[in-house]
Order: sequence, then structure tokens, then C-alpha cells
Amino acid sequence: MAARYRTVLAGGVAAYMVEDHELPLVNVSLTIRAGSYLDPAGKEGLAAAVGSQLRSGGTTRWKASDFDEQAEFLAVNVSSFIGSTSGGANVNALTRTLDDALALYFEMLAHPAFSQDRLDLYKSQQLQAMERRNDSSDAIEAREWNRLLRGEKHFTSAHSTKASIQALTREDLVAFHRKYYHPGNFIFAVSGDFRTADMKARLEKALAGWSVSKEPVPPVPKPDFTPVPGVYIVDKPDVNQGRVSIGHLGIRRGNPDEIALEVMNGILGGADFSSRITNRVRSDEGLAYSAGSSFTAGIYYEGQFRASFQSKSATVAQAARIVLDEIERIRKDKVSADELETIKNNLIEVFPRYFGTAAAIAGTFAADEFTGRDPKYWETYRERVRAVSADDVLRVAAKHLDPDKLVILVVGNAEEILKGNPDRPQYALQKLARGGKIVRIPLPDPMTMVYPK
Repeated sequence: MAARYRTVLAGGVAAYMVEDHELPLVNVSLTIRAGSYLDPAGKEGLAAAVGSQLRSGGTTRWKASDFDEQAEFLAVNVSSFIGSTSGGANVNALTRTLDDALALYFEMLAHPAFSQDRLDLYKSQQLQAMERRNDSSDAIEAREWNRLLRGEKHFTSAHSTKASIQALTREDLVAFHRKYYHPGNFIFAVSGDFRTADMKARLEKALAGWSVSKEPVPPVPKPDFTPVPGVYIVDKPDVNQGRVSIGHLGIRRGNPDEIALEVMNGILGGADFSSRITNRVRSDEGLAYSAGSSFTAGIYYEGQFRASFQSKSATVAQAARIVLDEIERIRKDKVSADELETIKNNLIEVFPRYFGTAAAIAGTFAADEFTGRDPKYWETYRERVRAVSADDVLRVAAKHLDPDKLVILVVGNAEEILKGNPDRPQYALQKLARGGKIVRIPLPDPMTMVYPK
């Protein structure tokens, strides 16, 4: 499937091009081999700043305000970003303004100015946002969950601080861009109203003369950390609901059990309104508005199994007990034929969404090449889903769900959560902890990310 749309540009740059002439629009998306994992120590936040200011900071030809005006005049949407393990830059334009739009887009990619005024504004905004780091319980949950699974030293647990943001200079952004933004680190996904041969010629012309660095991009580092099972709580006294995550490390992509685990998780908690956790916690007991689970296959290192929900403080322990019971049940008993068929049919029915539009096709295949997925993965996906049996589900659940390794994180009003529901004293958070010991995680200083001892 992928080979049908793959084109190699001069210089060896891969581009996935999918024509769609229904509307006079063209979308060009670029994936860039860069990420926050490349941030130097003491400069945390550099990659994200480059991703933001590439678009916001103007170019050597266009001042930042003039670039904005030109994009608006052409009715062009231009964006850029850098995430944890990849960057991106997109342009969406009308067919009639495509040449001007591409000129603007590649001017941004190749010749960013990183205007000092815009950078100063960005840094100020980052410091203001930093002050609110401990305001949202969902942000706290995401941050502390990652620390519990990946450890404090992994790059995913490294956060920008007041000092690291203030230390960023325009020269830092220029150096990062020079090092990582070149065609050797690019993969294009192009969709819309164009002819493939014409688009190939346009892209090759835009890339001509752009030197390619011979220095390989460092690999994404794996965590050197083993999660410690147990119950952890973060006190957030100003909320009346507790957010809970329960899980442990998962598998790498390409694991032979990957598809069976996808089916298993769908039955356990991955499918809206038809999974066990959702039905038990939300529908049957009314303890949470949303509850479910995921079992992700990691690209660069092990993914994770995670069940999560949000419940009133008094019922957090009861809902957590139900989730643990459902984990144990799917490990010990075969799923029913009806459950199995429902989830398998769901997975097969949603499969076309990955390829439902020209943009989806180009984007899926470009992402697969970037991350090194087996090109034949999608060709046999539905057949492999259909082949999963109840015995397979039982086997992979018993193998890959381990109650002894579960990390349980609770974020909320600790006093009320620990008090529990007086009408149901059989449910208590202490009973879920080994020996009744619950580890309290303090909130860090939002500007320094230093945790109190």
C-alpha cells in the first residue's frame, strides 16, 4: 500500500503524495527528526522554543509581522512545532496560491530569523504558564504518572524551569535549527489538488542547494528505570474529585502479541461504552463519568498499560477496587464470544479511518516510515484482528497484565479520599497498598521543579 504513494525526491528525501481533486486545496506536512530529548542540560525548553519561533519569529526576508500579513493575504495556514521525539511543519493552501504558499513555507523552514522581540514575548508567556503548573489536577496526574513509570532522569521527566527559559538565547535557536533542520531529517506527506509529478518538481526545486548534515541525529534514549509498585497520592485539597491512574510498563511495537493485546484492552477498558471497566465503574456503579484503559506499544522503548478514571473523593477507593477486580478477571477467565466479536468488529470498522482521506493516507505512511513500522503492518491488520481468539486474549492478559507490578497514582483531596465512604468501609485506599503504606508525592515548586524533601 505505502509503495503506491511513496516518492523519493532528489537527495533521497521521502515524500508520500496522495492526490485528491475534490477541493482546490493542498496540504503539505513535514516530519522532522528532532525533539525535546535533544535539549541540552540547562536549556530545557529549547526544542519547543525552536518549534514555536520557527513560525512566529519571521524570516530573513520577512519580518515577523510581515510574514503574518503575507500568510493572511494568501489565505495560507502555516504552522510549526517540536514535540518530545519529532518536529513538524505544515502548510495548507488554495491550489491557485500554492506556489506563493510553498515559497513562504520553505522560506520559514530554511531561513528563520528567530526575531528577538518574538522570542522575548514567547519566554514571558512560558514563565507565566509555568506559574500555573500545579493548578490543574489532570496536568499533575500526567506529570507524576510519567515520573513514576520513567523515572526522574529520563528526558520525558525533564521540564523547563524559570532558569532554563531565561537562559535561552536567539543564538541557541539558530544553532539548533542549523543542526537538525535539513532535508536529511525530513519526510513529507502531501495531499490534495495537485499532480504528483508537478509536486515532486516543486519540492525538489525548493530543497535544491540545501546542504545535508552528515552527522546522524542521536537516538531517542530509553529509560534506565524500573517502576516501583505501590499506591502514591498527590494532595490537591481544592478539588472534590480524585484522578486515578493504575498501570505498569507495556510492550515495544512489533511484539507478536500486539494485536491480541489491542483486542484484550478493548474488552477491558479501551472501547467506549462496551468495555468492562467503563460499564462497571460508569454505568453499573455510577462512580465516574469516564473510565477506561489503554495498552500502548512503545516505539523507542516499552509503552504502558494504564487504566484511569475520575471519581468523587469518597468513592475513589471503591472505583479503584473495581478496576483491579476487572484486571484480575480478564487474566483468569475467558472473555465471552459476544464481547470478543464486538471488539473485533469495532477495530475492523474503525480501520478505514486511518485511510479515510488523502491527508490520512499520506500522514499514516509518512509517520510509519519515520518510526520504522513494518510496511506490511496495515496490509494484514484486519486479518490478524479476526484471527484473535478467546484463548489468545486470556493468554496475553495473563502474560502482560501483572498485578504485582501495578503502580496506582491518585491526585486529589488526600484527606477526603483516605477517609473514603463511611457507608462502605470495606473500600479503603490503604487496603490497596502493600502493608497499607501510601507514598505521598509533594507538589514541586512550579518555577524550579524542585520537590520538597
